[in-house]
Amino acid sequence: MNWKVALTTFGLIFLAEIGDKTQLATIGMVGKTKAPWTVFLGAVLALCLVTLLGVLFGEMLTRYVPKQTLKNISAVSFIVIG
Repeated sequence: MNWKVALTTFGLIFLAEIGDKTQLATIGMVGKTKAPWTVFLGAVLALCLVTLLGVLFGEMLTRYVPKQTLKNISAVSFIVIG
């Protein structure tokens, strides 16, 4: 396992997720249900599944789209979305 890649990914995702709509929805669910551990489990499973889909889709894309093209598309996407 490449720990540098794992830690870099963790840092980027962690910073990107702080204060986003997913975190706000989770806070709202805990307030509504008063079941923090159940909400935590549901949120973790959902984020794991979404991440798995992203990894699989990204891996598939790298087979057909050149790396530099993906970087350029990602950069433009982040600017447009941000």
